[in-house]
Amino acid sequence: MSNYTYSSVFAPHFEAFQRMKDAMGYQASNMPYVLKEFDLFFQKEEVTEPIITKDLVLKWRKGKVNETERTLYDKWSILSQFARYMCHIGFVCYVPRMPKRNFGTYIPYVFTHEQVKGIFEASDELIMPYNNMSSHLFCIPVLVRLLYSTGMRIGEAVTLTNKDIDLQKDAIFLRKTKNQQQRIVPISESLKKVLLQYIDYRDKMQLPNLSSDGYHFLISPNGYPLSICTARQWFLKLLKLCGTPYIGGNHGPRVHDLRHTFAVHSLMRQVREGADIYCVLPILATYLGHKTLFGTERYVRLTHEMYPDVVRMEESISSFVFPSMSLMMRADEKE
Repeated sequence: MSNYTYSSVFAPHFEAFQRMKDAMGYQASNMPYVLKEFDLFFQKEEVTEPIITKDLVLKWRKGKVNETERTLYDKWSILSQFARYMCHIGFVCYVPRMPKRNFGTYIPYVFTHEQVKGIFEASDELIMPYNNMSSHLFCIPVLVRLLYSTGMRIGEAVTLTNKDIDLQKDAIFLRKTKNQQQRIVPISESLKKVLLQYIDYRDKMQLPNLSSDGYHFLISPNGYPLSICTARQWFLKLLKLCGTPYIGGNHGPRVHDLRHTFAVHSLMRQVREGADIYCVLPILATYLGHKTLFGTERYVRLTHEMYPDVVRMEESISSFVFPSMSLMMRADEKE
């Protein structure tokens, strides 16, 4: 549950709706924030009955002219789900139809190996200017290595608890995932050393229940868990420190691009070691927690663009089994 306090006539319904979603295993980290936005809007409009009308929805939408397509789509989805929930419990509400998705053109930023090394080094050189016990600088070096080494989403990383890290089995158990598909990711030897070092320093802090199973893994010195927003802010600082240009305007590079980089670098390494790129795809899809291969196939294109020599090597191995990448690219362009 969130720490937000709702005050509109919808307050008890917002809380009940969120409890229902939590019980169903949905992990929408932005839901409390969006519900709070709706709560303030309904207060401003002086809504006295828990009824959502079409006029209210249109008025809210009219005030969102500066929202990005992706942000607006996410908020619209939550509003639509909440309105449907209100109908189910007996309140006649207008359920807005979902708009068409127009934000699928984002091209992931794939860091080079040198840039990744620069991010790691920049995180190690961070210095706290004063004694700030609430600063999450303490866990940033392990966070960036965790994201790059496992390909997990930032939302999955910040929700990790102590019981999810199994250093005896060299594995991390991801319970709160985007698609509600729990999975296990292996820990490399180099990442294991980083995790052990972090745990050693972290456990020296005098915090109650610090080593209990349910305690958050990534925390500040005063015990507060790392949030997605804070992680993004620190990542932007790292980009500036290591000289990687930040374009902004939702064009990256983003902290999520460490996941894309992991996927491309993994494909590149597997092919150079003699693996068939198309046989590796299902494994990578499962590892990344994708529902289908569609979300993973784009990494073949990114690998081709960044490492054409690697894909040409792959074509020489399986050219009589799969069409060449160049033919696939020309076919895509015709479509």
